[in-house]
Amino acid sequence: MPAASMKKQLREELKGRLKAERQLVIAAFTADGKPEKLLRGLRHSVDGVLERAWQEAFLPADTALVGVGGYGRGELFPHSDVDLLILLGRPPDAATQSQLEELVQLLWDLGLEIGHSIRTVDECMSESAADITVQTSLLEARLVCGDAELFAHLQERYQAALDPRAFFRAKTAEMRQRHAKYEDTAFSLEPNCKESPGGLRDLQVILWVAKAAGLASSWRTLATGGLITQTEARQLMEKERAFKDIRVRLHLHAGRREDRLVFDVQAAIAESVGLQASGSGPNMRRASEYLMQRYYWAAKTVTQLNTILLQNIEARLFAQPCEAAPINARFNDVNGLIDIGADDIFERFPSAMLEIFVLMTERPELKGMTARATRALWHERFKIDTAFRQDPVNRALFLRILQAPVGVIHALRRMNDLSVLGRYLPNFRRIVGLMQHDLFHVYTVDQHILMVVRNMRRFSMPEHAHEYPFCSQLMANFAQPWLLYVGALFHDIAKGRGGDHSKLGTADAAQFCHDHGLDAEDTELVVFMVENHLTMSHVAQKQDLSDPDVIEAFAKLVKDERHLTALYLLTVADIRGTSPKVWNAWKGKLLEDLYRVTLRVLGGEPHSADRELKNRQQEALATLRLYGLPADAHEALWRQLDVAYFLRHDASDIAWQTRSLYDRLGSDKPVVKCRLAPIGEGLQVAVYIADQPDLFARICSYFDRKNFSILDAKIHTTKNGYALDTFLVTEQNFAKSYRDIISLIEHELGQLLQSQAPLPPPGQGRLSRLSRSFPIQPTVDLRPDERGQYYLLTVAANDRTGLLYSIANVLTKYRINLHTAKIMTLGERVEDVFLVDGAVLNNTRKQILLETDLLEALKV
Repeated sequence: MPAASMKKQLREELKGRLKAERQLVIAAFTADGKPEKLLRGLRHSVDGVLERAWQEAFLPADTALVGVGGYGRGELFPHSDVDLLILLGRPPDAATQSQLEELVQLLWDLGLEIGHSIRTVDECMSESAADITVQTSLLEARLVCGDAELFAHLQERYQAALDPRAFFRAKTAEMRQRHAKYEDTAFSLEPNCKESPGGLRDLQVILWVAKAAGLASSWRTLATGGLITQTEARQLMEKERAFKDIRVRLHLHAGRREDRLVFDVQAAIAESVGLQASGSGPNMRRASEYLMQRYYWAAKTVTQLNTILLQNIEARLFAQPCEAAPINARFNDVNGLIDIGADDIFERFPSAMLEIFVLMTERPELKGMTARATRALWHERFKIDTAFRQDPVNRALFLRILQAPVGVIHALRRMNDLSVLGRYLPNFRRIVGLMQHDLFHVYTVDQHILMVVRNMRRFSMPEHAHEYPFCSQLMANFAQPWLLYVGALFHDIAKGRGGDHSKLGTADAAQFCHDHGLDAEDTELVVFMVENHLTMSHVAQKQDLSDPDVIEAFAKLVKDERHLTALYLLTVADIRGTSPKVWNAWKGKLLEDLYRVTLRVLGGEPHSADRELKNRQQEALATLRLYGLPADAHEALWRQLDVAYFLRHDASDIAWQTRSLYDRLGSDKPVVKCRLAPIGEGLQVAVYIADQPDLFARICSYFDRKNFSILDAKIHTTKNGYALDTFLVTEQNFAKSYRDIISLIEHELGQLLQSQAPLPPPGQGRLSRLSRSFPIQPTVDLRPDERGQYYLLTVAANDRTGLLYSIANVLTKYRINLHTAKIMTLGERVEDVFLVDGAVLNNTRKQILLETDLLEALKV
């Protein structure tokens, strides 16, 4: 048979064998769900095919085929690379080189995703010395076939050159860098089960450094060597098996290498492991939520045991003189770490499980806990029971943690990592690892709560005063700021129970305050914060702050300056703690404006429209004088403006628009002016033009086409029939070339408005991946305001490109007059509020048609 035919026959034979064996292994996994069996089965199948291919390659006797990396470890995931080292006894001649190329080509033709290198022993050693990744892969080298003596020689050279201390330093540094890439949290809503903190890679790091140090090569040998207990070894094996199972299922579901538990696949993976949704309506929990909570608990365990093990291995490799300085009868300072005085300290003195955190807040020089203390605390945490929680000593210790001048958030995070916080606060334990499918929280509930507490703490730290100066100023004058931390700790603690978590959480907060001896006044403040933690955001972002009735109602709710300040600080910290993308300067300004005007009302100054109008006009006139304009420059424009205009615009905006228009009034051409927004973020765009029914839609179409997001819109019609509209817009990269963008907007938008070209049809923008995974039901709510003068139109939907333009088109169709628009984007969710009027709103049938068309526009 010709050589070409023989090669083709071999290729088809091996390809068919590989496919058949793979199908059998995957079918067995589908039936029994045993990931280790699948990993071994796939590896064994590939081993057999490689051995046959090697035999047919007729390479020189002094060559070997070596598995490295995960394949060398004896594991092969369904779509992982097959990492190979072709080990040579000497540099290849031309004939050998040709044979090697044919072998590699055959392996690719078989459908194997191979990662290969061809090296001599000397080259292996050179590469290993220069690259920690190569050094790590060789640590798990396994002979597949070929020259065993050559492979043994490589192993001997490798072991002789391996420096366990340098290897430990390199791998732990690499781990820290990897953790930083994943934001140092195991609680990402879309974790990478291999690379994220607490995932498979963290487990592998432990075994790598232990093996390099000659201490152990498996969880069992780590236990027999005294580095971990048998219980810890069993826990690690269980978590490793769980992560492997998830990773296998991810590969099979995606049909490719995929290690991320992204939203798109969480439901499918949950279903494949037999998890089901429970409850219905607001009490429903998705199967994916159960899956992810299990994942987070497992990652949390791995994170703690990883810390303990690496500390123990480090102690073996880098033996230091033990310099123990007594702290008290129960604890010592050992080389800057807090250690227990005896192994049974927590067993004999359960209160020490909280005392250790108190001491760490009181002694900032302590960098952490020793592995011995961490392990003892981890194992004894189950002693935190009802009796422990009712002990006045323990309650006092917990309050001391919250009241500490420094280290509060570090203590709370350590307590959560070690499951002490959830044991002490059982309702907190219920929300550990609980996902939030609201399209704007990017953290689990427990991590969000701790992020909010962190934000509160930062308001009190001088080194962070530049971030939010107003918040820092308020915090500096707030008596007993630790009460704010209690409110933050409980504000979302009732998530996941169904119903209104703000109401449900008040009972938990009140019980905590009662149990911990807070007086009636402090308890009332904490409960108020929990119950109303969403209120200030709602009022600021959805209601008309120029309406005195709105301000009076809010002032009546908060009652006094202390309650107002507490609620303001919690609101800012809460929004900041949902996602880096949710907060913006516009929201900050709305909240601060609401705070300041409410404070004036609480101080006895009535929120009078006349007083506010005069104040703003006087302030605007003072600014205009600085521009050097004639004393009467404002009069022509201001005669055309009504009270609503002055109440809805800041003095700086009034002055800017007056300066821009004083010599352009009644212009037959559109006037478009643009500037950097005074709030420090985005651009402010003012449009002055003879009014027209489709003006708002036309402007929206321009910003939509240019990928600008509209954050706020104020629509005003002057007495002589001109529109004076102001928009706050932002765009991802405008800061890099804002001068050019300002000129472009003024020119292009002016031209568009003058051309009167037909409106383009709204585009059907695509939903983001997250919105597709968790779609929300679009809603439209149209109701008269309290005075019956205007209507409030509220729409909620998944965010997408062109959404606001689609809404504007519907409003134009029904000849709805728009007065203000507050565009609130919460991650992937949009909640827009419009103040509108129009004849059609007095007709019930046409109202229904309007709402129907709006719902249709909100759909994708």
